[in-house]
Amino acid sequence: MKIYNTMTRKKEEFVPLTPGKVGIYACGPTVYNFFHIGNARPFIVFDVLRRFLRSQGYQVTFVQNFTDIDDKLIHRAAEEGTTVPEIAEKYIKEYFTDAEGLGIEKADVHPRATKHIGEIIAMIKKLEAKGYAYKADNGDVYFDTQAYSSYGRLSGQNLDEREAGARIEVDDVKRHPYDFALWKAQKPGEPAWNSPWGMGRPGWHIECSAMSTKYLGETFDIHCGGVDLIFPHHENEIAQSECATGKPFARYWMHNGHINVDNRKMSKSLGNFLLVRDISKEFDLEVVRMFMLSAHYRSPINYSHDLLLQAQASLDRLYTARNSALFALDHAEDRPLNEAENEFLKRCDTAVAAFDEAMNDDLNTADAIGAIFDFVRELNVISSAKAPAKAALSKGVDTLKRMTDVLGLLSKEADIAPEAVKQLVEARTQAKKNKDFALADSLRQQVLDLGYVIEDTPSGAKIKKA
Repeated sequence: MKIYNTMTRKKEEFVPLTPGKVGIYACGPTVYNFFHIGNARPFIVFDVLRRFLRSQGYQVTFVQNFTDIDDKLIHRAAEEGTTVPEIAEKYIKEYFTDAEGLGIEKADVHPRATKHIGEIIAMIKKLEAKGYAYKADNGDVYFDTQAYSSYGRLSGQNLDEREAGARIEVDDVKRHPYDFALWKAQKPGEPAWNSPWGMGRPGWHIECSAMSTKYLGETFDIHCGGVDLIFPHHENEIAQSECATGKPFARYWMHNGHINVDNRKMSKSLGNFLLVRDISKEFDLEVVRMFMLSAHYRSPINYSHDLLLQAQASLDRLYTARNSALFALDHAEDRPLNEAENEFLKRCDTAVAAFDEAMNDDLNTADAIGAIFDFVRELNVISSAKAPAKAALSKGVDTLKRMTDVLGLLSKEADIAPEAVKQLVEARTQAKKNKDFALADSLRQQVLDLGYVIEDTPSGAKIKKA
């Protein structure tokens, strides 16, 4: 597999630190609200990365954190008249609701910042002892970016050339505008923990370093996140981690591209700020997953209502193909394969090879989906044949499942009509054989009244939801 490594700005052959095992750290949400469509993209993309690596035989350890102490949580708790822990618990629960709808599997570990205060303090103490951290006059502890000569190599930032920007905390107490808080002194009414520097709480960046090294080791394979996290968050993680441990931090850095809404940057002021929870009121969230995977993860992507409708139509085509194949399989014959069916078995193997080739090329889900649709056209031919061979259809169904499972698609079971509907359909089939077309039409209407339609196919009558 080749991965585009943000650190080196080129595709590199992926070679895990330990053969057969992969450690992945993905930045998770700050749990002060429902997550939005922009958050959903990395959650989906890197869920697929884990699924694909597993399909290739790797043992994957996937860690995704929850930031459960932060200015945003403190402000939300004040707005709602509750506590920071209660806000965190509420929105962690809501995260899992939306993540499940998007087909995102739970991480192997979901560490929380507030559960790792000891590890965070220990790392800051190491940095202070090595001369990389200092306590400011206001009681905060900062990382000294000028003491780390490699600062800026992930993002290409230059401390001497760039002015302090909107994402850099500018404060007179800091030695340099790029210096960032490792520990924040307690302000009135804020949650706080005891530390060598007084009561306070961790800065944002330090939590990911402390938790990733705890669960994946001081050096691990892949660190993931949105492109907006490259600077300063991931840049700061590298600095504090490598200065504390004296070892390389993550070996590969993967970042997904921006998402716009109706060709504009998503923002509350523009009125195009979309929560996944709101989208779920109109669309099944599997449609959102399909939409996200239809573009390469590093490319910018534009969200619109029309594009989601297109994704829904594409997903419906896959479900129709799968369900038709399953229906045909129920009516298939257990017989030797004919020439066309033998060729189809070969096509199953070449389809998987094309799919894997796309995924091995820096997780190219767009081309992988193209390989699936190429295969589906041939699967549809076999499914619509009269009395197809069971062995051919069985492999076709398994091949489709193998590919869509990696992408986390087609997770819903085929709709099975109630027994009463099946009996009416069987009675209609018999009525047609008896040339009692009036009875056949009456039975068709009864099936429709129960919410199903009958589609006559070469393999027999197919039942579908109306």
